Amino acid sequence: MTVYLVGAGPGDPGLLTVRGAEVLARADVVVYDRLSVASLLDLAPPHAERISVGKTPRGPSTSQDDINALLVEKGKAGLEVVRLKGGDPFVFARGGEEAQALADAGVPFEVVPGVTSAVAVPAYAGVPVTHRGLSTSFTVVTGHEDPWAATETDWEAVARVGGTIVVLMGVATRGAIAKRLVAGGLDPATPATAVRWGTRPDQATVRTTLADLGAVDIEAPATIVIGAVAGLDLRWFEDRPLLGRRVVVTRAREQASERVTRLRQLGAESIALPAITIA
Repeated sequence: MTVYLVGAGPGDPGLLTVRGAEVLARADVVVYDRLSVASLLDLAPPHAERISVGKTPRGPSTSQDDINALLVEKGKAGLEVVRLKGGDPFVFARGGEEAQALADAGVPFEVVPGVTSAVAVPAYAGVPVTHRGLSTSFTVVTGHEDPWAATETDWEAVARVGGTIVVLMGVATRGAIAKRLVAGGLDPATPATAVRWGTRPDQATVRTTLADLGAVDIEAPATIVIGAVAGLDLRWFEDRPLLGRRVVVTRAREQASERVTRLRQLGAESIALPAITIA
């Protein structure tokens, strides 16, 4: 029995690691969160139990204590458990808390790192977090309201570090964060880019400045990049011809995979819904 804390990546199912796919393929139980991609659940065996424990901002959520208890319970039952988490399990994903709960309970576990949204989402929006002549470093900071990062974090110090600033979970506090960064010495004209649902077919990018960051319309979940690199526009993903389209593939499951893959390459969200079975 093992509980695998698996990073699902930021959204594009192709960013799941090979190791992540391996453990999903033999899972007895998959415990997944709100940011996990639904199509990744298809990688688990048909008999695997699928349990949603998603957290919704200001909405229905499963408490972290309940998630920890569930993982311990399923692990002690001798099952192969995959805890599928968005991004990387140890980057603002409470994977450390879950690992600690499993360790305290004597339940074997393994951490399978994932591609973090802090790097992948800017890349899909055409924004490199480092760039020669513009930025030699990047800082990743949470902007989450609880605890309220706009007061708990020394944003003035973050501003003085220089380089690129990547803010995760900071949509609600972005105005206050921007003010603190300006107070720390950043130019109000510093470029800022916010990417909603990055790496997914419904990705949307908003480009603005630090001074206007709090006023522009940005919806969660979004990754916010602040710094000179945010002024670059090396877009490639959002130029795909079918981006934002949802296509249902009704072919038999044995025949659908190639069509589904091609549609995703063109930017569409493809849904396999077999209307026929070959038997």
